[in-house]
Amino acid sequence: MDRRQARTRQAIIDAFVNLLDKSSYEKISVKEIIDTANVGRSTFYSHFETKDDLACQICNNLFEHIFSHVIPPCSTHNFSEVEPSAETRITHILYHLRDKRKYYLGIIKHEDGALFLHFFRDFMMKRISIKATGVYQEMIQSMPEDFMVNSLASSFIGMIHWWLKDNMQTPPETVAKYYMTLINPAIAEFEAKE
Repeated sequence: MDRRQARTRQAIIDAFVNLLDKSSYEKISVKEIIDTANVGRSTFYSHFETKDDLACQICNNLFEHIFSHVIPPCSTHNFSEVEPSAETRITHILYHLRDKRKYYLGIIKHEDGALFLHFFRDFMMKRISIKATGVYQEMIQSMPEDFMVNSLASSFIGMIHWWLKDNMQTPPETVAKYYMTLINPAIAEFEAKE
C-alpha cells in the first residue's frame, strides 16, 4: 500500500472513530463514514468490505500489536523490554483500550460487547494457541479449542465491562492480575501459532 492509500485508509478509520464518539455503532452508516472522510463510495469499498470489516480491522491492528514478537514502546507504556507472558499481554491490551478509548469503546459497547468478542475470539482462534500448565495440561488438551477460546474471550469481555463501570480507574496491571487469577493456573501462555 502506497502512502496516499495509507492516508486514505487512515482518513476512513479516523472518520469512523469520530462518528463513534458522537453516535452508537448501529446508527452509523457507510454513507456517513464516506461523507465524514470525504472519500468516494468505491474508495471506501476498495479498503473495507463493510462497516463491520472496518471495525474488525481496527481491532485486529490492536491484537496484532499486542501479540507481535517485537513490541515497540508506546507513549504511556513500554512492553518492549518485558518478557511476553499472558499477564503482560492482557495488561498491554488494557493500556491501549484506556489510552485509545475513543478508538475502541464504541465497538466494545456495541451489542454489549458482542462484536468485540466476535473479533477477539476469531483472532484467538486463527492466530493464538493456548499453552496449558500443570495438572490442567491433559484436561485442556481434551477440550475443543473453540470452547476454551470462547470461554477465555467471554471472561475477557466481562472484565472489560467491569473496568468500564469502574471508569477505568483501576490500573491496567491490577485488572490484568484479577483476570489472570481467574484463568491461572490452567493457562500458562498465549502463543502465536506457527
